[in-house]
Amino acid sequence: MKNLFSVDGKIALITGGSSGIGEMMATGYVMNGAKVYIASRKMAECERVAEELSAHGTCIPIQADLSNMDGIEGLSAEIEKREGKLDILINNAGANWAAPFEEYPESGWDKVFDVNVKAPFFLTQKLTPALRAATSTADPSRVINTSSINGLNVPDLETYAYSASKAGIIHLTRVLAKKLAPEINVNTIAPGPFQSRMMKETLERLGDAYLEAMPVKRIGCAEDAAGTAIFLGSRASAFITGACIELDGGSHTTS
Repeated sequence: MKNLFSVDGKIALITGGSSGIGEMMATGYVMNGAKVYIASRKMAECERVAEELSAHGTCIPIQADLSNMDGIEGLSAEIEKREGKLDILINNAGANWAAPFEEYPESGWDKVFDVNVKAPFFLTQKLTPALRAATSTADPSRVINTSSINGLNVPDLETYAYSASKAGIIHLTRVLAKKLAPEINVNTIAPGPFQSRMMKETLERLGDAYLEAMPVKRIGCAEDAAGTAIFLGSRASAFITGACIELDGGSHTTS
């Protein structure tokens, strides 16, 4: 019982782990004893965060552009070459595109779906052998997908592909949970507003409205993201798969 919420000694890969919610999750994992690989398209930023986190444990940067299959296959091959097994895969890298309905471009739609839906599916597919190599009956390997509360709510912003893709990853989570059980648990987190690069402009314009609408009267912080990711990566959640955790301060269920 004392080790229910432990990720000590586990090997984790977090895509988009050099900023925002991904960095928050990576920080929580590293500080609680996991060996963490963070992947990002921008290597300089990835190296900076990995160096900072390495003061508290083990964090290794890998450059990867997950908008295409070459990047997906390259990242999975690098993990298999270095480790051979993987306890936790967090598909967190994301893209957004906002434009008026009448002007919404195909290029923006494709970019968002390539990163937000296609990449999590194929990276999970490629890393399934490594995940199976680390699993046990008592504590299965984990895939954790990052969705958004916008995949459940209808947002005011004109982010059509983003909302659709985040709804898609919630259902894809359920499909993969059925397919990969019992060796691998697959769950998703649907965050509400957090301080992140993607949310920066929105919070600057609409922050007061967000706070007023939220029952807890605050936006998410690093401990919220890290704690949820640690729970889903630990023995404590071994009996949970196909679930979506709404990490939004109650805004969805009380709206």
